[in-house]
Amino acid sequence: MCGRFSLTTEEQQLNEFFRLAGGSEPYVPRYNGAPTQNLAVITAEEPRKLRFFRWGLIPFWSREFQGSTPVINARAESLDEKPMFRQAFRKRRCIVPADGFYEWSRSGHKQPYRFLMADDSPFAMAGLWDEWTHEPGRKIRSFAIITTVPNSLMEPVHNRMPVILDKEMYDEWLYGDNEANLSEMLKPYTESRMKVYKVNTLVNSVKTEGPELIRPLMGQDLFSKD
Repeated sequence: MCGRFSLTTEEQQLNEFFRLAGGSEPYVPRYNGAPTQNLAVITAEEPRKLRFFRWGLIPFWSREFQGSTPVINARAESLDEKPMFRQAFRKRRCIVPADGFYEWSRSGHKQPYRFLMADDSPFAMAGLWDEWTHEPGRKIRSFAIITTVPNSLMEPVHNRMPVILDKEMYDEWLYGDNEANLSEMLKPYTESRMKVYKVNTLVNSVKTEGPELIRPLMGQDLFSKD
């Protein structure tokens, strides 16, 4: 799964990397983005800019607010089978910009790891979004991150990982309508283009924020899969 991520890249660099127009809502770096928070996504809507949706998908047809158990991830293997994801996969896809995501070891000690690109660049996780009417005049836009099986870098830590899209896939993911082509994108990312390191357990609490959360532990070397 993917249950926490960071987006700390400078706004100008994000605009250039994702070809965004200006005029987005105020951008604040996030070191510990967590479920139920409003976090940055990019949709097919114009102008192309950062929009801030609630992490935890609420389908448009839901009868109640799913506040206690937010659906934060969608399994790539069953997008077209589950009613919660089927229509969003066809019509409301988004990309979720990040520069790292966290996962915890499956051993008894809850040690967090930060996974990121080998060149420290931002990247895009594949997502779905929806709009739910809470009450007349109030709508909630929300999203989920699509996950797939792990690559060899991820596998020792967890049995799922977010789907990460190559830059040349962004437009097709946002605007395309060929479901076979879209499904083909939902694969583990190339491990040789990623790296991982241990971080401080401060990140375990959703209440913590700050640059110290993304720093490698003292004496901890970065490692990658070559």
